[in-house]
Amino acid sequence: QVQLVESGGGLVQPGGSLRLSCAASENIFKIYTMAWYRQAPGKQRELVASITSGGSTDYADSVKGRFTISKDNAKNTVNLQMNSLKPDDTAVYYCNAARVLLPTFWGQGTQVTVSS
Repeated sequence: QVQLVESGGGLVQPGGSLRLSCAASENIFKIYTMAWYRQAPGKQRELVASITSGGSTDYADSVKGRFTISKDNAKNTVNLQMNSLKPDDTAVYYCNAARVLLPTFWGQGTQVTVSS
């Protein structure tokens, strides 16, 4: 059972930055697509950013140009650099590992609050 552990959340003012990290218990990055999702109160969980095993990235329109997803295969970590944060970015952020025909894994989530 792969474990994903997120860190780096917190409280930040509008316009500020945060860097989220997700550590995987096993080296799965060469097989799995890694992604960050978020869920705000009263809303559905939504995909924020993803990075494939080959390194291709994709972003939700709402975060393009502000967020950057990256991974370190040697350290089994995937990161989400979040800049120019807005109050609408407030949510619990979840790390996800997925691949067709294989089990999907989720982290426990980390809270990001953007408020003055």
